[in-house]
Amino acid sequence: MAKTLHLDIVTPEKPTASLDVEEVSLPAAEGEMGVLPGHMPYVTALRAGELRYHKDGKVELLAISGGFAEVRGDSVLVLAETAEMAAEIDVKRAEAKVTEKSQAIKAQSMAPVDVDKMRAELMMEIVRLRVGNKAGKR
Repeated sequence: MAKTLHLDIVTPEKPTASLDVEEVSLPAAEGEMGVLPGHMPYVTALRAGELRYHKDGKVELLAISGGFAEVRGDSVLVLAETAEMAAEIDVKRAEAKVTEKSQAIKAQSMAPVDVDKMRAELMMEIVRLRVGNKAGKR
């Protein structure tokens, strides 16, 4: 059995990552999902959350806003709406966006469909903030 698996992360704008890793943790719709080499084939929806992979003894983090993942034995393909490496996240900007979106929701001055959209955007900013803060602590 192989000791690594190939991870591809693709967004509508660009491929974000293509590398061999030892392990991947995905924010699956049903909960966090770990993938090791030789994993059974699987397709799952992804929610906004933290994607982690282990490479050469280091853990790398990404904030993703949802999408799908396909696992095929020794490869994982992630099709994400957005994917941002932890080191690229501007924590101060994410904090400001969390405050801005929270206040907009509390104001209750928009249609219910807009509130739902704003809540999804708030959740993504919270994920970005969490991932960005973790990156700063390593």
